[in-house]
Amino acid sequence: MKVDLHIHTTYSDGVFSPEKIVDTAIDAGLDAIAITDHDNVLAYPIALNYAKKIADSGGKALEILPGVEINTIYKDIEIHILGYFMNRDDSDFQAMLKSQQKARIEQTEQILHLLNKKEGIHVTFDKLKSLVADGGSIGRPHIAKAITLAGGTTSVMEAYNKYINNDSEVYVQRKTISPHEAIEIIYDAGGIPVFAHPFDVEDAENLIKEFMHYGLRGVEAYHRKHSPAMVEYYSSIAEKNGLIITGGSDFHAPNPNNGQIIMGKNFIPEWIYDKLMKEKKQLDLAR
Repeated sequence: MKVDLHIHTTYSDGVFSPEKIVDTAIDAGLDAIAITDHDNVLAYPIALNYAKKIADSGGKALEILPGVEINTIYKDIEIHILGYFMNRDDSDFQAMLKSQQKARIEQTEQILHLLNKKEGIHVTFDKLKSLVADGGSIGRPHIAKAITLAGGTTSVMEAYNKYINNDSEVYVQRKTISPHEAIEIIYDAGGIPVFAHPFDVEDAENLIKEFMHYGLRGVEAYHRKHSPAMVEYYSSIAEKNGLIITGGSDFHAPNPNNGQIIMGKNFIPEWIYDKLMKEKKQLDLAR
């Protein structure tokens, strides 16, 4: 059983459509994937239906798990919370997504205003919207790409370094929910909240323990940024605290230098999937 539980599409900051994600996952020999777009779940039914059509026509079966990645802020630190198997129609969950989308739009409009006023770079909001799927989550990659297309920089990386980093004069921090709120909402919606790529967060171990009081149920120990030693370290934290271990490539786009696609490339043990499904059954019984 080959799985990848952290993948992005054009409905957030990925460059592949849901359909192309399914095709790529099948080509990579994957058996199950979770689409975990930022603050967005619109790609899931598209991928699910497309995968079903392939299987029904005699192609390889690919299981599509419902997922999401919620961007949160706590003490000025950005922390991402993954969610699996939540009821996407839950009213509080939908309200959270709506609030997150509103915050993204407000942030983007403020950055575009400052870019025009302070740097003389004119990027329209409509141009930005054209870079993401309809209803998708606008983020830093889209702003950076729009700046480059407008001639403000010669590359997306330059746009990141000059204008989209936290210390830039034109960058505005997004007003988002706390990880505690995201965890509670995902859990109450029948989902499994997971601490994403803890390597990116200082003092992750203590935060994991704190978030357990709000319903945190897992830690993403397997991630492309995590060395074997880190995988072992974060796995031990999860096991010590009775949490499940998850993992994924966090695929967004092919490598710009060599075109390599990392989806399905980092090793994720088969038991990761088994433990996730067992956790879902246990939580379903307890609710």
